[in-house]
Amino acid sequence: MATIKDVARLAGVGVGTASRVVSGKGAVSPATLEKVRKAIAELDYRPSHAARALLSGNSQMIGVYIPFLNGTFYTPILRAIYTDLRAAGLNMMVSFGVGRGDARQQAIDGVEFLMARGCDGLLLMSNDLVESDIEALGPIQSRLVVINHGFASIADQCFSVDHALGGRLAARTLLDLGHREIAVIAGPSAAPDNVERIGGFMAELNEAGIDTGKLWMMESDFSAKGGCESARELVASGYAFTALFCANDEMAVGALSCFKQAGVSVPGQVSVLGYDDTDGTKFTVPRLSSVHIPWKELTRDGLNCLLNRCYGLDRPVQRQFPVSVTMRGSLSTAPGAVG
Repeated sequence: MATIKDVARLAGVGVGTASRVVSGKGAVSPATLEKVRKAIAELDYRPSHAARALLSGNSQMIGVYIPFLNGTFYTPILRAIYTDLRAAGLNMMVSFGVGRGDARQQAIDGVEFLMARGCDGLLLMSNDLVESDIEALGPIQSRLVVINHGFASIADQCFSVDHALGGRLAARTLLDLGHREIAVIAGPSAAPDNVERIGGFMAELNEAGIDTGKLWMMESDFSAKGGCESARELVASGYAFTALFCANDEMAVGALSCFKQAGVSVPGQVSVLGYDDTDGTKFTVPRLSSVHIPWKELTRDGLNCLLNRCYGLDRPVQRQFPVSVTMRGSLSTAPGAVG
């Protein structure tokens, strides 16, 4: 495989001159530029990643932090990031929460891992970091974008949606179908996005005259297993309900599995509504209705913002993301509802 030295030798120029042509940085006479380009074509020279990094002064690598690597939520997001980066001639390095300490410390360690490996910029998906953690990052703050969380110190670099609106839309959907006896499987109370969506959901029910203090609600962990276990407790509790709202799709999938095992008909006896509208909702039985959050679009625009900051690009960046409800087979009118 040809090297930059081979290109310089064939063109009859110094390695520094050949490097300037390859990188596009620095003045080179038209005649010299033509000689180097001919040598590149003749040798079929392709600079390696390491060579490009040396020439450009950056690693051409974006660091991505996610809190955990399981389930169906993060996989399509990572795939979308990787696809966009490869199309731009870049790559990514991923870290996630492992090791000792609580979720915040794991996030700090994961970010430090990426920084230590020379990533040009960081794309973070974490609810666990706080403002002081962002301030402690130093100069790399300018090359940082956060997805699904907000920090006042870098507000223009944070991309999220109106989760309170998402919760309200979930409640309004169930109300419009005549449901009044409703159960809720919430996510972790420490997760701000969960707090927002559950808060919106309860506010909409309260405004409709429903006493939310009497609703059956259990906190779980956003996992399918947690959803299944919570649904099992719901069935065993004897609570009369016609609809279940789950604060994410994974828990809703777990609940569907539990209801199937318990002989509870969905949507004949109970309607189920999830949140996120992940890819897996299309393959449950029945297919899961869900609050649609445009995660791929949100992530793409966050990534565009980051690439603009890291490499001086001018990619389009959108900051408003619509929230809606995708209706599928897991929802129907409440038994006995009129109209």
